[in-house]
Amino acid sequence: MNYEKIVTLYDTAPHADAARRNLEAAGFPAREISLINNQSLTLSGDKLRDSSLWQKLFGRDIQSYEAALYGRAIESGGVVLTIRVPETDVARATSILNAHESVDLHKRAVEQGLMPATSTATSSATSTTARPMTAPATMAATGAMAGEEVLRLAEEHLNVGKRVVQDGTTRIRRFITETPVEAQVTLHEEHVQVIRRVITGDAARDIDWSDKTIEVAESTEEPVISKSANVAEEVVIHKEATDKVKTVRDKVRRQQVEVEHVPPDRTPKK
Repeated sequence: MNYEKIVTLYDTAPHADAARRNLEAAGFPAREISLINNQSLTLSGDKLRDSSLWQKLFGRDIQSYEAALYGRAIESGGVVLTIRVPETDVARATSILNAHESVDLHKRAVEQGLMPATSTATSSATSTTARPMTAPATMAATGAMAGEEVLRLAEEHLNVGKRVVQDGTTRIRRFITETPVEAQVTLHEEHVQVIRRVITGDAARDIDWSDKTIEVAESTEEPVISKSANVAEEVVIHKEATDKVKTVRDKVRRQQVEVEHVPPDRTPKK
């Protein structure tokens, strides 16, 4: 299957992100989409607008005015989006890319004086931002097109999930304690007193000489203890659910690329 790489320029990151999301929603694999911005390219000035830089990234058919536009846009916060698609999906992908305020390279080049207004585009797609690189080839096992070298830049994202863990147990135990108490009570007692009195005067006439026994019952009160119980209070046990926000901190890795032109060593050999 033949593939083509489409290069698209956006002035702002939100427009590029929207295009990327719509491409993925349309079924284009995320692994085939790349975003190049001022964070992934640690260059500035003339180095960023050097044609050789963009030719290494996108192929030899990148024009000098296109390289200048890419460099200026990256410096001002723009994004270059690239996607590799089968040859049969170029039109569909281009339609999605151009729907998100993509930059018209030819028009922008004329406005910025990078090319005369009468110039014609070198490619049928330079009048639009979504520019197919017109050199379809069968993909090698490495994923690169013939004549290209692909350097993929990986980026990690922090994904925070949740799981339920045991956070201890609250135990409520009912038990009995005893507290000494006391109370005062008045007790009634009845006892027999024997009193002897001396009688003086005339002798008694009627004397009963028989034996006689008198019994008088004595009584006393003693305390009787009984207990009564009543419910003094209730302890209600239930779970209360609350939410809290916790800040999770970690580090994510991101690969960047730095392009440096190394001039040839012209020192004469001895």
